[in-house]
Amino acid sequence: MKRYSETGFSLIELMITVAIVAILASIAYPSYQQHVLRSWRTTATGCVLQLGQAMERRYTTATPMSYAGAFPADGCTAENGMDARYTFSFSPVGNLAAGAQAYIIQAVPQGAQAGDTQCGTLTLNEQGTRTESGTGTVNDCW
Repeated sequence: MKRYSETGFSLIELMITVAIVAILASIAYPSYQQHVLRSWRTTATGCVLQLGQAMERRYTTATPMSYAGAFPADGCTAENGMDARYTFSFSPVGNLAAGAQAYIIQAVPQGAQAGDTQCGTLTLNEQGTRTESGTGTVNDCW
């Protein structure tokens, strides 16, 4: 009579493996979510800086020199779903009739990015001053 050896996994071994995978996933997923949040924030800061550069080019070419006018059209505000994560706005500061001599560009988080309490709304002005409305520092966010 031939004897067959049993091969394969027992139910206990399989359940232990599933439990280990679940523990690892519960640790890794929040870290992954934070990484995604930071990467979109980095994209938004780059876009705000790009818009600021566009405003400086506009200022030097406008007669008289002014930031007044339309918000610069830029692809960075809508590329790869950025418009679902941040709303970009431009506010000229000063007397528009005499020519605005200052501006503020804001990136307000939307959707999943709204949970970014560390940085919140990112702003840039004509002097290059960068600010954030969250609990973190400017160095953390920019």
